[in-house]
Amino acid sequence: MSQTIERTSNFQNDQQMSARVDLAAAHREAVNDGFVESIDNHFTLSVPGHPDRFYLNAYGLHWSEVKASNLIEVSLEGQVVRGEGVANLSAVCIHAPMHRRGRACVLHTHMPYATALTQLEDMRLEPSSQNAMILHDMIAYDYDYQGFADKQDEGERMADVLGDKHILFLANHGVVSTGESVSEAYHRLYFLERAATTQMIAMAAGKRRSISQAVLDKTRSILQAAEAEFRADADLYFEAVKRVLSAQGSDYAG
Repeated sequence: MSQTIERTSNFQNDQQMSARVDLAAAHREAVNDGFVESIDNHFTLSVPGHPDRFYLNAYGLHWSEVKASNLIEVSLEGQVVRGEGVANLSAVCIHAPMHRRGRACVLHTHMPYATALTQLEDMRLEPSSQNAMILHDMIAYDYDYQGFADKQDEGERMADVLGDKHILFLANHGVVSTGESVSEAYHRLYFLERAATTQMIAMAAGKRRSISQAVLDKTRSILQAAEAEFRADADLYFEAVKRVLSAQGSDYAG
């Protein structure tokens, strides 16, 4: 019995370290991708073996300083249960309700082009590019901006709007990307900003070319049939991200 318990504990510890490394890598890559905004915004990931906790970047650190060892563990009620640092109130209020509903990874940013879209009267991501076409059915839109999220009731409201989608546009605010892993959530976040960028550029240039309904329907069928392959692509992409960070001398895994 004791050997079984020890092996389970070691397995969970390995999973937790891997989770910390992935979340730290996402912070560092977000800096490279231009998604960082001062010391604000928040990336979180459920702690393996402890669904009542999540990893969070300690408030006050620049994302270029985040590493596996300085992520804090926070309860769904907002208490820091492991690590040194403060849990940002808005992070707890937005993320805890989503984790409570089973979302493993929740990434919230004010990245420039997607956030610019949220300031438009019609903030929808149009399926007029290949990236946008892939993401189109994953997005929910929250048009009811309530100011700073300082109570979990606001996060519950956001989670209601998100429903069974993976991405949430927050009017006049920013975006949230979720996934079963850091790689999945970050893959969506990256291509969301790419799609928003090209849409904003195309909108400034003039009349846009639309994609036919027949192609949209065909793509939707392909996406539904190849969900596992797209998840594998996200994993391959994120492994490449970590290799590049390591080659650049980043201490994200420390």
